[in-house]
Amino acid sequence: MNLLLKSPNVFQNGEFVKRDILIEDGKITAIEPNLSFSDNFSGHIVRYDRFFISKGFADIHVHFREPGYSYKATIKQESKAAAAGGFTAVATMPNLNPHPDTLVHLQEELDLINRDASIKVLPYGTITLQSQGKELSELKKMSPYVAGFSDDGVGVENDELMLKAFEIAKELNLPITAHCEFPDEKPGVIHDGLFAKQHNLPGISSRSEWSMVKRDIELVRQTGCRYNVCHVSTKESVDLIRQAKKEGLPVSGEAAPHYLIMNDMDLQDLGRFKMNPPIRSKEDQAAIREAFLDGTLEILATDHAPHSAKEKSQGLLNSNFGIVGLETAFALINTEFVQTGLLSLETLMQRMVVAPRQFLKLETELKVGQKADFVVFDPEAEYQINSENFLSLGKATPFEEKKVKGKILYTFYDGELVYRNNNL
Repeated sequence: MNLLLKSPNVFQNGEFVKRDILIEDGKITAIEPNLSFSDNFSGHIVRYDRFFISKGFADIHVHFREPGYSYKATIKQESKAAAAGGFTAVATMPNLNPHPDTLVHLQEELDLINRDASIKVLPYGTITLQSQGKELSELKKMSPYVAGFSDDGVGVENDELMLKAFEIAKELNLPITAHCEFPDEKPGVIHDGLFAKQHNLPGISSRSEWSMVKRDIELVRQTGCRYNVCHVSTKESVDLIRQAKKEGLPVSGEAAPHYLIMNDMDLQDLGRFKMNPPIRSKEDQAAIREAFLDGTLEILATDHAPHSAKEKSQGLLNSNFGIVGLETAFALINTEFVQTGLLSLETLMQRMVVAPRQFLKLETELKVGQKADFVVFDPEAEYQINSENFLSLGKATPFEEKKVKGKILYTFYDGELVYRNNNL
């Protein structure tokens, strides 16, 4: 693949600058203003004057469902969906069958990734065996092959066991990324607010999340382990994370598009509005938005969680928890925050490229000598979200038919074109 990309806006050193990019045999060989080329250049020359380029987006929290649940999704198809969303690196959660809790079990997932993934896929290992919270997984044996450790989907209740996990993760220089939830505080399916009362649905308390965040931050104080709070949904969790950062603790938090854009009064009694944790109150939404804007929640993560159509067609009460988000994340946040002037496009790149790539210990910028790994997008292009066009096998999104701005045009990974928008 030989390409000369003329005059795109390239994200470099925290800002967008006009640069030409020369790619030869899949590698970036030059990033300079006004590159000249010889008459015998044997490749394509493309003008990208109004388009933008950054290193591929990264998502530290996705579910690709293999091994064990290929009827919901596959690594092959969901990695294609990720590329369609501009992502070239993702970290996959371990609620699988078998759970990646031993090196032998992890190898099953690694083999599928090596065979089928079209982008970089980094798995998490579980914190405890089968995510049951009773005995630690083979953390040290799995450490060379994982992005970190998580029992996503459930919280680890045992304080002593979690302390031991933090100590080992610190020793291994890997993060604990935690789904924070005490199950005895979670009797329901949605936030225990006005919508739940109006529709006579059982609610999930905010305390189920923030009480475990509080416990875990104390473990960070004791151990110094890197710690990430998954899909923050409560104002109390935001306050705890903000205070931890002020203390200089190695704590980060994820903001997901649905918690940033919606509150519980936007809910409908449909499966595509059901996720865990639930969409909460206006006050919680406001706190999450403020934290996303000021960098307290510095990572945008989707919690992309595909399910079968049957599993998502049984209303709020009986549908499975989880929605998809990889193919809509950029457009949603670009529309709601960048196009409205709340956030600069450069800051959005910090949330979608720099911070998550740093978390995963990946390169954050385009550099000469690298294989092509970048996304080309048009932040002004308008369209309407239609889940039938998703590459993901999951179709459940609360943003169905929403009008947005921001199209992914091309995605390159490992020197290859892995996504092309066929609606150009």
